[in-house]
Amino acid sequence: MAEIKKKNWREYMWIVSATYLTLGFFNIMFAWLGLFCFFIPLIMSIVQGKKGYCNKYCGRGQLFTVLGKKLKLSRNKDVPRWMKSRLFRYGFLAFFLTMFCLMIRNTYLVFAGAQSLREAVTLLWTFQLPWHFAYHGTAFSPWTAQFAFGFYGVMLTSSVLGMITMVIYKPRSWCVYCPMGTMTQLICMAKHPQTAKNPDGIKSLEDILGHKNVRFTEKTSTKVDIR
Repeated sequence: MAEIKKKNWREYMWIVSATYLTLGFFNIMFAWLGLFCFFIPLIMSIVQGKKGYCNKYCGRGQLFTVLGKKLKLSRNKDVPRWMKSRLFRYGFLAFFLTMFCLMIRNTYLVFAGAQSLREAVTLLWTFQLPWHFAYHGTAFSPWTAQFAFGFYGVMLTSSVLGMITMVIYKPRSWCVYCPMGTMTQLICMAKHPQTAKNPDGIKSLEDILGHKNVRFTEKTSTKVDIR
């Protein structure tokens, strides 16, 4: 009789990502929880010198796998070479950080009283979506709500981009150019300068999304199937 493989709790992290996006429709202040997904990967890469979060705990990547592979919403086409290039990945990281800084600036303006609270979420850095239905007031200063609106817009935008590339290419195509993945890879390169001449030598999600199915050992990460 075939042995039933028990799933590890890490394989259910996609539920966390799905829940986070859903909560933003009911109360925008839940957007603050997304900071865990922002700082934990950076801390893990600084301490361990590995992309452990991307390979093991990233709920968003798992969510794209569920939607693209299990629900078969992905065309499962190879990611184009330009999308995997350092020029595109670093350029997208720079653009992403610039937009993030503008979001912080808007938060500061509300904090300083120079701007009123905008109850809207910016999608794809362009479209202002009214989001007043998810704001029920706060016991804290209005700037905390402004940050929540802005940060949720960042998380929603990255999720939409990930879903678009999931449908067009492989399920976890977002992982190739994910700004967080790029930042953690740069940290790994800094901690392992011997690989600086060949940054792809570090086991990363860029490797996972190559033409072959990559399976890591326990020393680097868990097994990942990108088909």
